[in-house]
Amino acid sequence: MKTNIEQRACELALYIIENRTTVRAAAKQFGISKSTVHKDLSDRLQSINPSLHSQVKAILDRNKAERHIRGGEATRRKYKGN
Repeated sequence: MKTNIEQRACELALYIIENRTTVRAAAKQFGISKSTVHKDLSDRLQSINPSLHSQVKAILDRNKAERHIRGGEATRRKYKGN
């Protein structure tokens, strides 16, 4: 998927903001790796659109804080058989 990198970074940011989704889900939706999503959102977006970057950073920080909870729920479902 060769596209304009700046455009892709902005589209990723808008997708995450609108859907309040994780980096993994955004990567799957756009067909790129999680590393690329992180690079686009943390490094490239800051120089392209600082206001959009601050909005995405708030969501990513929240996701990072909740990550251990989601992992615990997944483990519980795995061993419970659901």
